[in-house]
Amino acid sequence: MAGPDRFSLLPPEVIVSILSRLPLKDAVRTSVLARSWHHLWTFRSRLSLGWPGDPLGNTGNSGPVASSWIERVHHVVSSLRGPLLHFALCEHFSYDQSALLQRLLDLLLQKEGCLDTLHLSIISDSLVIHLPSFHSLKRLALSECRIVLPTGFQGFQRLSTLSLQSVQISNDDLNFLIHTSNNLTGFQGINFVASEDHPLSVKLSLPLLRYLEFGINNSVEKVEVISAPCLEQASILNYTYSDSEKFASVTLGFLTTAVMVSSLELSFNVLKSLSLAALPSNFTFPQVRLLKLSMKIRAMDKRMYDAFIWLLWGMPFLKTLNIQLGDHSIDANRNGILMRKLLLKKHDGLSCLDQTLECVRRLDTENLNHFMTGMTPGKFFLLNARVLKLMKVAYRTGSGVEPRMIEELQKAKLFLLESIIGVELM
Repeated sequence: MAGPDRFSLLPPEVIVSILSRLPLKDAVRTSVLARSWHHLWTFRSRLSLGWPGDPLGNTGNSGPVASSWIERVHHVVSSLRGPLLHFALCEHFSYDQSALLQRLLDLLLQKEGCLDTLHLSIISDSLVIHLPSFHSLKRLALSECRIVLPTGFQGFQRLSTLSLQSVQISNDDLNFLIHTSNNLTGFQGINFVASEDHPLSVKLSLPLLRYLEFGINNSVEKVEVISAPCLEQASILNYTYSDSEKFASVTLGFLTTAVMVSSLELSFNVLKSLSLAALPSNFTFPQVRLLKLSMKIRAMDKRMYDAFIWLLWGMPFLKTLNIQLGDHSIDANRNGILMRKLLLKKHDGLSCLDQTLECVRRLDTENLNHFMTGMTPGKFFLLNARVLKLMKVAYRTGSGVEPRMIEELQKAKLFLLESIIGVELM
């Protein structure tokens, strides 16, 4: 005789919570287990459709999704009896499916009240989404789609996190969307596509914003942090791989207005785009304690070096530096010789290094032998950081590490040598 069905003895809300975490097809199949299970799946609070691992029939991932698939999605959403908290949709849509998708968004709006997370990845260059005003939303992520704010759009009163990736939007709609979301604590804007070839000029005035990640590309003309008194973490990424003066101006405008951040991350081409002539000589970042830099270029040129020193000079209370040097070899040409001399020179006035910098992490290299023969960046920190307690060097395994090399590094300062796959040498 079979034992008792302990799973069915669980409270209904626990079972529904479990079903909400199953792929939709698996959750629907549980309706045949017993009469009491027939409608349990309709009380699930999460739907993620079109994403790997949670398909709904044939999703058409290789091309535009079939209209019958959207109809099935509409039927599933209509069948739900409980509150829908999380809805995510990822698919390739065609222009003629705009009305079907809009009808689905209107259905979600009718069920709105409890929806707190909406993630739409509508992979289409032509389909336009007229974004409804979901007043209960707390997290909104839009990617690979074209967004238009309809007439009468009232914004998102409770929105705390906004992520826009590869989104085509007009300058007016973007700024209106941001500034009608007064409760934002996190904002991510990457790889924008400006509508009608009009460049974007973004002004951020968000009283509660704590985390900001922004990607500069050809569609962005200007970025300013007008007011963000709570901003703690900022990442500035340059997706143009250009060092033109235009992007230097955009980057500088961003840097010199986000002065209250305590954690700052910059991609290597952000530094490479800045010229010393444009940098204010007496500008400081008094709140920054953590700086993350990516400098993965074969030869650090003079412009990038000047921007690097400018940052360090302007951060008098910096404690931790995460720096990825990757392929950081300095060429044996005239420019390389100059850079080696500059990096090995003791720089007076870098008080952040002399007095506060305690840790340099992830000084990456492909080969530790190569690092030892030309470890100019490492020597720079050793010469300038008097209170340095830890320097962490990551290297690839199989690089011929010799014990003598490790001993030499550890005699100079406390080093943690770590292979990229996780083996630590002390």
